[in-house]
Amino acid sequence: MSENCGIVAVAVYGFFQEFFGFGQFVLLVVGPAEAVEIGAVAGFLLEGFADQRGGFFETDAAVGQHIAVIIQGCAIFGIVAPGYEPAALEKLAAKKNARVLEISREDDTRDLEMKRISGGVLIQDADQHELNPNELKSVAEREPTPEETRALLFAWKVCKHVKSNAIVFARESETIGIGAGQMSRVDSVKIAVMKAQSPLKGTVVASDAFFPFPDGVEEAGKAGATAVIQPGGSVRDNEVIAAANKQGMAMVFTNIRHFRH
Repeated sequence: MSENCGIVAVAVYGFFQEFFGFGQFVLLVVGPAEAVEIGAVAGFLLEGFADQRGGFFETDAAVGQHIAVIIQGCAIFGIVAPGYEPAALEKLAAKKNARVLEISREDDTRDLEMKRISGGVLIQDADQHELNPNELKSVAEREPTPEETRALLFAWKVCKHVKSNAIVFARESETIGIGAGQMSRVDSVKIAVMKAQSPLKGTVVASDAFFPFPDGVEEAGKAGATAVIQPGGSVRDNEVIAAANKQGMAMVFTNIRHFRH
């Protein structure tokens, strides 16, 4: 397996640990591209890989023959799962250049992360904070609905695994659009809108760090998002909140950021 595939596999493993038990599926290059509930996997594979972009497919359920047959016809170069039925392995073995990995659920006990930098190594706390709904601080005029709150928490979990500047549009059970790796947060919003797999009306949006200006929230609202989750802490928080209020959006602060580089 090449270095690039190894890096992707590590990213997939992190997502697997995060969402184990949720029945989620995800396509990754280095960050997540899409995640959906287990019942939607067939349509996800057939529609999500229609443009032949390729990637890794991850599931927290054993892969059966039906899914393996679908994977055979998709531009997937890696599959990660906790198990495979014998008939599924036979089908996947016939797929050219497919990396088939089996992983188990283990508690991720890493307290520290190390990253090489010029002249040394940066050691920092791992991003392992489990956000409790009670920690959310509603800052806009409108409170999020229970459905929006569930979607916001889901989007926040996905956002953790996206390269900063990270923006995630989502519903309760699936991501709709993701923008990543931009120097400008509003550009990440625009990319997420452009990449959206379905209409964004009624979605929520997560940002891994604060919105430095109101433009990101304005663009998200124009696209159809109704609620926002973000750390807060910008010197322009009041302007950002005002932008949410102007569009009737709910907004919650987490007071903790992801900011993955």
